[in-house]
Amino acid sequence: MVYVISRLILRPLFLLVFRPHVEGRRNVPATGPFIIASNHLSFIDSMAIPLMSPRRVGYLAKAEYFRTPGVRGWFTRTWFTALGALPVERQTQRAAQEALDTAMTVLRAGGGFGIYPEGTRSRDGRLARGKTGVAWLALTADCPVVPVAVTGTDRIQPVGARWPRPHRFSVVFGEPLTFPEHRGQAGSNRARREVTDRVMEEIARLSGQEKAGW
Repeated sequence: MVYVISRLILRPLFLLVFRPHVEGRRNVPATGPFIIASNHLSFIDSMAIPLMSPRRVGYLAKAEYFRTPGVRGWFTRTWFTALGALPVERQTQRAAQEALDTAMTVLRAGGGFGIYPEGTRSRDGRLARGKTGVAWLALTADCPVVPVAVTGTDRIQPVGARWPRPHRFSVVFGEPLTFPEHRGQAGSNRARREVTDRVMEEIARLSGQEKAGW
């Protein structure tokens, strides 16, 4: 209920302040599990994509955001809940596996999960080669990957900026990618790399970004 009410408030606010350009919403599967794989330019990407998506998309967020006390804590928890954020411990030895486990819980329940295959925000606007976690998830859950390109969000909240500023951005949802030739091969390094590279090639095509470190 908090998610539905908050989305009804936040989405119109985003549309009014940032006037986004959105393409390909129909490419997000209407039912069943799916993965959103996007380039990453700004902290605000994790707000822009879920709010522009026609279906709920869960993104990982530091568990500390959900434990802050007082009024500020209530606001933070409400905000992240509205965005479908999923708390995860980042400072443990098993952090990476716990993140994948959380993602699989969402996918096995038939939901959508968002991931940035680059692993971190781009500092220079170029697109880094993807890490293979996205492929492991897609092959393990046997679900489609929707490649997504965001542009302009780095102008709203550049790396290091504390507060966002008004600026237009765009979100393009590409056609879903499936990998029947690699079904059942989540344990294969080669299969994961081939799937990841295919996803990243499509993100690069949609975003027009220069590749870095490929």
